[in-house]
Amino acid sequence: MTEPKSGPIDSSVFREVLGQYPTGVSVVTAAQPEGKAVGLAVGSFTSVSLDPPLVAFIVDRASSTWPKIQATGAFCANVLGADQEHICRVFASKAADKFADLEWSRAESGSPILDGAVAWIDCEVQTVHEAGDHFIVIGEVLNLEAVGPKLPLLFFRGGYGSFSPSSSIAVEEDLLEQLRLVDPIRPAMEAIASDLDVECNGAVLVGDEFIHIARAGRSVEGVPTRVGRRLPFRPPIGFTFASWGSPATVERWLCRLGLADDPDERRSWERVLARVRQRGYSVGLGKESHEALWARLTSVPTRAGYGPDPDTERMVHALLAGYDQRDLAPGTDYDVRTIAAPVFGPEGHAVVQLTLYGLPPKCSADRIEHFAKRLLAGAEDASLALAARDAMG
Repeated sequence: MTEPKSGPIDSSVFREVLGQYPTGVSVVTAAQPEGKAVGLAVGSFTSVSLDPPLVAFIVDRASSTWPKIQATGAFCANVLGADQEHICRVFASKAADKFADLEWSRAESGSPILDGAVAWIDCEVQTVHEAGDHFIVIGEVLNLEAVGPKLPLLFFRGGYGSFSPSSSIAVEEDLLEQLRLVDPIRPAMEAIASDLDVECNGAVLVGDEFIHIARAGRSVEGVPTRVGRRLPFRPPIGFTFASWGSPATVERWLCRLGLADDPDERRSWERVLARVRQRGYSVGLGKESHEALWARLTSVPTRAGYGPDPDTERMVHALLAGYDQRDLAPGTDYDVRTIAAPVFGPEGHAVVQLTLYGLPPKCSADRIEHFAKRLLAGAEDASLALAARDAMG
């Protein structure tokens, strides 16, 4: 440990030390009386108060843009997404028209809301405090919105990037009961993810929606997070709930394939579900083709009924062969996208599906079995944790 130094603080040391603390990146915008949009990039935007709702940012006294914003009496803080570094660099520059190539709309105050921002907060300037070579600007919030689930842009150690949370959880009104399941099973999920160096995702079934509610481990496949995503409960999604579900649940799952007039295909799918129950887990093969299906299904509006779509149906039927739960041949490598297993509630019903993502590009049958055994052990630990929680009341 180094001894603290007395005397003036060197500015380069100050920057280096404070650079160890990552900050979010926002663009503060305003509209001048003649309608011209102005804006500047800040790394100091923060919340101040809930009642009244106040936020703040810090701006250099030497800024030529701040006086223009201050004169309007209002501003909008746009929290940039991880894919918007180029926008940050534009607003940190002295470009003549920083909005030239951007799409934006107007907030209640008239300030620009930048398309693609993670969130925006529209404010009136309340007070401005002098603080050394900067101003601290406090604004009272007029309106605000979180636009999408993508990750924010961060500034850290002199560079831009993003972060991937090691664990996350969805919080939505219709999931409150299911979220009670997460805390007890979280240790098991994190242990699985750590031991296998994969993403372990937890999902629940609510009505006819398969919903990702929690994740542990590293984010994979370039997907910021699946948490909060809703998919239709239909083959090949939610195998666990169908395999260990009631006859009514199986019917809901299979009816999406339109098998009412094809008893042979229905029986073949029932045999597939029986193989999953016998094995204890499901395997999904064919990683690349699934990405196209994932993009298609996640583009369907949530809670919209997931009506038939010819293109989607063709994609689904082409992929179903990857979920036939075939016996895996020793010495053969497989392109594995997922391995999934059930977590059971005290009454013996599957209440959570644990799914592994980010598996190696090619897996032998033995390695798949290794991953599956660890997943099954973790799922059993999670089931025991739920039973212990309920026993304690």
